[in-house]
Amino acid sequence: MVSNQLLKILKLTGLEEWRNNMFEKMRDTWTKAIQPLVLKMGDLDPSVLTWTSLFVSLAGFYILSISGISTTGAMMIVVAVILVLIAGVLDALDGALARHQGTDGAYGDFLDHTIDRIVDVGLLVAIGMNAAFVSSPNAGLAAGLLTLLGSYMGTQAQSVGLDRIYGGFSRADRMIVTLVGLLVAAMQAYTGGVGIDITPYHEYFGYLLLGNNELNGMTAALAISAWGGVYTFLVRFNSTRKQLLEL
Repeated sequence: MVSNQLLKILKLTGLEEWRNNMFEKMRDTWTKAIQPLVLKMGDLDPSVLTWTSLFVSLAGFYILSISGISTTGAMMIVVAVILVLIAGVLDALDGALARHQGTDGAYGDFLDHTIDRIVDVGLLVAIGMNAAFVSSPNAGLAAGLLTLLGSYMGTQAQSVGLDRIYGGFSRADRMIVTLVGLLVAAMQAYTGGVGIDITPYHEYFGYLLLGNNELNGMTAALAISAWGGVYTFLVRFNSTRKQLLEL
């Protein structure tokens, strides 16, 4: 299986263990950092934070979709990135607040995961709608669909009695890559620079970039997210299959 080979490579190189350790340390640091905010919120309904994160994200998506290649466009991309980061903070705070209050439950988990999926797909679709950087709007739709497939396999494992599976190209991985890609795009917009024209190269480059003709911060983010979704689907499918066959 392709996914088995990829997992072996990651384990042999130590990349998988390094990534897991890094995110574990970041999670511990983040938990300690937000604790004072959680205490100040008192009895605030955690779902208020969850819904607020969605609306903040939508505002960022709109700004991102209309930003152009100019100094103003660069500022708009940066603002969009800031809004997405604020939404991420709110998304993390809602769960921490619910646990602090002892009110975390099935509905909160359902709402949180639902809005996470909307944000995941919405961000990629918004990037795909930016005509200044992305020549193929279908690239955003493709990246969103493949991202959903990867997420689906994690929850599908739960539906057949297994624990939720988080292997593959995680949400944190995808968000970091996407935000870095957007910052690169912001620098391109500020300088008025363009990306790398791939039309003189083999047509496979076009397939890798989901039908786009130029490699830039946004098209790179879409491509990595899309193929990362394929990788995640394969890894989680294989893991679920293996566990079910061992029952």
